[in-house]
Amino acid sequence: MKLSDLSVLTFDCYGTLIDWETGMVEGLRPLTERIAARDGSAPERNAILEAHAHHESSQQLQTPSKRYDDLLACVYRRIAEAWNISVSWDEAMTYGMSVEHWPAFPDSAEALAYLKEHYQLVILSNVDNASFAHSHAKLGVEFDGIYTAEDVGSYKPAAANFEYMLEKLATRGIGSSDILHTAESMFHDHAPANRHGLKNCWIYRRHADEGFGATMHPGDMPHYDFRFTSMAEMVEAHRAELAS
Repeated sequence: MKLSDLSVLTFDCYGTLIDWETGMVEGLRPLTERIAARDGSAPERNAILEAHAHHESSQQLQTPSKRYDDLLACVYRRIAEAWNISVSWDEAMTYGMSVEHWPAFPDSAEALAYLKEHYQLVILSNVDNASFAHSHAKLGVEFDGIYTAEDVGSYKPAAANFEYMLEKLATRGIGSSDILHTAESMFHDHAPANRHGLKNCWIYRRHADEGFGATMHPGDMPHYDFRFTSMAEMVEAHRAELAS
C-alpha cells in the first residue's frame, strides 16, 4: 500500500497539527510557578503532561458531553487539587479558554496546503467548535469535514466519534477504504482506528521523548500502516511516491 492509494486524510488535530503539549505546559504555568516557589522546583515537563493526561481522560469518561473548554477548566482544578494548590474558578476558566493560544507545529500549515492538492482533508477532534475555530485559523487550510467532540457528545477513543465521522462521510460517498486516519495519539486515535478497520498513519511527534505525554498509555500498541516523525516527513514521502 502507498500513501497515494488513499483519497481522504482524517486528522486528529491536537498533538498532530497543533502543539497541545506546549500549550498545556504554558497554560499550567500559574500552577507550576507556585509549586516552584513553595517546593524549590517545578514538576518536569513529562510529569506535568502525564498529570494532565490522567485528569483529562478521567473527566472525559465521567462527563462525555461536557464542552472541551469547560472540561479543561475542570482538569485545571483537579490538577491544582492534586498538587495541593487552591485556585479560583475564574483561574480555571482562563485555562479552559487557553486552546486559543496553543500553537500549530511549524510544519503543519505548509504540509496541509500540499496535501490539500491530493486529498480531501477531515478533522476528527476532541474539542469544542469555538476552540477549534482558533486552531483552524492557524492551520491555514479549508477542511472538507470537521467533526468535534461537541458535535458527537463524547470523546475519543469512544467508538461513537469514529462512527459519527464514518456515517457522515458515507453520505458523501466516502467509504472506510478511502480513508487514512492520521494522528499522533495511540490511545485516542490509533487503537479505535484499528477497531474500525481504518488504515492509519502515525505522526510520531514525541519520537525524541519518553512515554506518551499528554495521552494515556494505550495498553497493547496498536498497528499502524505508516509512521512519520512529522507532517513534513509525510509530505516528503508522498512526493517521493509520485516521483518514482
